[in-house]
Amino acid sequence: MSEMDDKKVKDVALSLGSNVGDSYQTLLNSLKDLSLFVDDMKVSSFYRTDPMNMKYQPDFINLAVAGKTSVSPGALLKKVNSVEKKYGRAREIKYGPRTLDIDIILFGDEIVKREDLVIPHPEFRKRLFVIEPLAEIVPEMKDPVDGKELHEILKEARESFSDRIEKL
Repeated sequence: MSEMDDKKVKDVALSLGSNVGDSYQTLLNSLKDLSLFVDDMKVSSFYRTDPMNMKYQPDFINLAVAGKTSVSPGALLKKVNSVEKKYGRAREIKYGPRTLDIDIILFGDEIVKREDLVIPHPEFRKRLFVIEPLAEIVPEMKDPVDGKELHEILKEARESFSDRIEKL
């Protein structure tokens, strides 16, 4: 990735999900797009999960991506929103069905609190569909808020939450 050459590189963790259309193909295709600004990508297994909050919709297919980027958190948000839009993402119903959802979960050791972006993702510790795929590929990655590694966060989440998550 040429953007990476002379800029400060950060570790990044993303969560991807889809439950509209051909979710597998959408997720696979979106990985190619993400590779344009996320280098050294590690990709988790696919997981099938129940929809959150709005139950009467198809199951989600989720996965996680970790890698390195030289773009800022704000620029990364714009880029992932552009990828979502490419695959038909509409933001009409909160927690509703979606062709592609990409969340920025962690961005190195940075803590970001803006109106349009909060990192670490404020809900990630409550979501097994985020933690389990990430812990599969980067178990030692740390939450900058408390320094806990993802494998520790996963253990705690499994004890607290009983969400259905099926590795595919």
